[in-house]
Amino acid sequence: MSSAATYVLTLTCPDRPGLVHAISSWIVDRGGNILDAQQFTDAGAGHFFLRVHFESVGDPYDLEVLRDAFAPVAAQHAMTWELGVAEAPSRTLVMVSKEGHCLNDLLFRQSIGALNIEVGAVVSNHTALERLARSYDVPFHHVPVVAGAKEEAEARMFALVDELEIDLVVLARYMQILSDDACRRLEGRAINIHHSFLPSFKGARPYHQAHTRGVKLIGATAHYVTADLDEGPIIEQDVTRVSHQQDPSSLVQAGRDVETRVLSRAVGLHAEQRVLLNGTRTVVFS
Repeated sequence: MSSAATYVLTLTCPDRPGLVHAISSWIVDRGGNILDAQQFTDAGAGHFFLRVHFESVGDPYDLEVLRDAFAPVAAQHAMTWELGVAEAPSRTLVMVSKEGHCLNDLLFRQSIGALNIEVGAVVSNHTALERLARSYDVPFHHVPVVAGAKEEAEARMFALVDELEIDLVVLARYMQILSDDACRRLEGRAINIHHSFLPSFKGARPYHQAHTRGVKLIGATAHYVTADLDEGPIIEQDVTRVSHQQDPSSLVQAGRDVETRVLSRAVGLHAEQRVLLNGTRTVVFS
């Protein structure tokens, strides 16, 4: 990687000839050098998607000036776009309940620089994971969810989102359902993780249900949060094989392992601006 400042531009727009030329020319005209570019055309929808990573050969760009300069190109081609500094960590709020495996994995990966995120706070409706959060020097906020007053808890969450300038909210086994309004406000910037048994094994003790049915594969899905519970656009999935020799507690542990892998990959892809929404689906650039 070059020592020069680097930037990532992501965009989607109606497909038409000349888009790649228009964007690459705009970068070159500003003395930029393209380091990596990936594109995809959804032929059925007639939509174009692009992620381009580029550097300033000379002095670093003023980001706001750079964005202002790109705005006319975007308007000309009806683009939905984002432009930012590639190295800037994604300011992240993690929400949890009592299970700490996903939280611990995210905090550890952040601490060793394996994820381009900065966890500004951990929010939980319980206090069980306060010590874990504070062991990584991350502020912990206990926000109880009282029956009939969920909006108060969500108001506290959004106050933290604004106060800490949060880019991404991660539901790392947060066992509360967000309101439709909260889902709309967080569209495209809130990630949830769930076991991939859904909808086959809904409700309590899904791994025990899976054991009773003798499943041979268990897995996990990370997706953007929407008002349709556990049905948002999928970012990442994985599975692991299990056998008849494993008891329910062994399945739970295997499930935790795959959940941590899937969630960390999804968070990493989002933080590196590699995920673009495409209706109910996603375009994920590797």
